[in-house]
Amino acid sequence: MIKDFGNKLAYDLFHKGSSKGVPRQYWRRAIHMLDIMEVVESLEDLKVKCFPPSIRLHPLVGPRKGDWAIDIHKLSGWRITFQFLDNEFVNVKVEDYH
Repeated sequence: MIKDFGNKLAYDLFHKGSSKGVPRQYWRRAIHMLDIMEVVESLEDLKVKCFPPSIRLHPLVGPRKGDWAIDIHKLSGWRITFQFLDNEFVNVKVEDYH
């Protein structure tokens, strides 16, 4: 379950189905992944239920240690980042951090 959003991009995609700050070609995949995050209860469940299964769930390092990321589009750098605490997704963001 998503507890809270860390940026407007993620909030808008989840609640409105669009976001001016995210390229349109990534909306559907990002929304699909956020919808799955809303119903799963574990990171393993997230890996199994996302499609395609190559979401590349990975922990971040350095100053972002404690955060996780999944790919919206690997080559472009767009990701969903979050913390996973007490079986909830916290501080969920959609960002291009590369």
